[in-house]
Amino acid sequence: MKNVNEYINSGILEMYVLGLTSSEENNEVDQMAGSYPEVNAEIHAISKALITYSESNTNTIDPTIKPMVMATIDYTERLKNGEKPTVPPMLNEKTVISDFSSWLNRKDIVLPEEAEDIEIKIIGHQPDVMTAIVWIKDATPYEVHENEFEKFFILEGTCDIITDTKIYKMVPGDYFAVPLHMGHTVKVTSKTPCKVILQRVAA
Repeated sequence: MKNVNEYINSGILEMYVLGLTSSEENNEVDQMAGSYPEVNAEIHAISKALITYSESNTNTIDPTIKPMVMATIDYTERLKNGEKPTVPPMLNEKTVISDFSSWLNRKDIVLPEEAEDIEIKIIGHQPDVMTAIVWIKDATPYEVHENEFEKFFILEGTCDIITDTKIYKMVPGDYFAVPLHMGHTVKVTSKTPCKVILQRVAA
């Protein structure tokens, strides 16, 4: 059994909050957080500290960090309040909007009135897969993923997914999987936010 204080001070929780841990490490942290309240409390403290730091350093911090941290806190609180974990379907070329109706019809998974440029609601989190509903007002920052596949399924609005080699014009019902090591960004082309299912799958 790991010494709890040593585990908290090992640095893995900071890595976990930043999304830099492996699937095995994610599973370990989840188990430790479920077994030890002090580990769970430390995760929340790190998350809040990171948000405070990002708000005071808006020119240097990846703008996706704050919404993802907030989404993680929100998801943790929902589970703590009795929400049962679910396993959303894997995105693919045959995905249809109705596959996600049980989440899309929920009154607590909606775009807030005072929304940030990117809003995220996690609907499923397993060791190798994270699934979320995301609203994008304008654009996402340029990203390159080395260790996970990123998949998009468009629900509402329209956008361009711009990769290093091509621009893909997306409308509701469209699916796109970003290849590993491929730089990409999402640019909204509709007057309303683009609402998507985002799925990140460990490579």
